[in-house]
Amino acid sequence: MKYDEFTIGQVFQTKTLKLTKEDILRFAGEFDPQYMHLDEAKANEGRFNGIIASGIHTLAVSFKLWVEEGVYGNDVIAGTQMNNIKFMKPVYPGDELSIKVEVIDKKTTKKESGIVTVLLSTFNNKEERVFEGELSVLVKR
Repeated sequence: MKYDEFTIGQVFQTKTLKLTKEDILRFAGEFDPQYMHLDEAKANEGRFNGIIASGIHTLAVSFKLWVEEGVYGNDVIAGTQMNNIKFMKPVYPGDELSIKVEVIDKKTTKKESGIVTVLLSTFNNKEERVFEGELSVLVKR
């Protein structure tokens, strides 16, 4: 979609993605090697009673599902910023995530482009919000 086709308040819904224990271990092993993501015995004794996905993993999955919807298509130029990132609840192996995306702001930058800001709200299969963040993207007009 081009910049002018977006409207504030517009809402999109993504497909779902189920995170497996193997997904969580693989991501954490490479990008967030902390015990709550990798060490099952220690994680079972901790606050979350088991392995949880890295918040950065949850953010990455949220971004992936939104991009795969194809709304920006070839009209996207580049991401410009992310703000107000909140990890609200842990994501466990077997959780199935989906994202509600709402257009919350638009700013014209040049005759040929503008910045669209969306609020990504990620939910697990229990309909609990697990992540929220604002994403701004430069889009062709």
